[in-house]
Amino acid sequence: MKVSFDFDGTLSRKDVQDFAKELIGKGIDVWIVTSRISTEPALEKGWYWIEKQNDELYKVAESVGVVKDKIVFTEHIDKIVFLKDKGFEFHLDDDEHELILIMQSKDSCVPLNVGHFSWKENCLEVLNK
Repeated sequence: MKVSFDFDGTLSRKDVQDFAKELIGKGIDVWIVTSRISTEPALEKGWYWIEKQNDELYKVAESVGVVKDKIVFTEHIDKIVFLKDKGFEFHLDDDEHELILIMQSKDSCVPLNVGHFSWKENCLEVLNK
């Protein structure tokens, strides 16, 4: 089983980090799919602050147990473009626009809103189907 988490406003939260660790401990394949720009293209554009921001992301990923190969920077492209047809069970995000696009795509990936009071239960429900 494979799941995806947004970073900003989602996996940047301690409660979501703890949940991601739990999933990894159960053998779930956890990915980070973020709209951020990866460091190299940002540096080419002179956006030097991006490196520090992405270092924070990498630090959280390491503490959670997500390897760099499972971090996707969509560089402001809709996340569904990456997620579609890749077998993700769910994508947890705080961006309603991204979640709506995932829903409209009719992909098997279930869009879940971390802003909903029962986000964790919703994630577990998808995994237990």
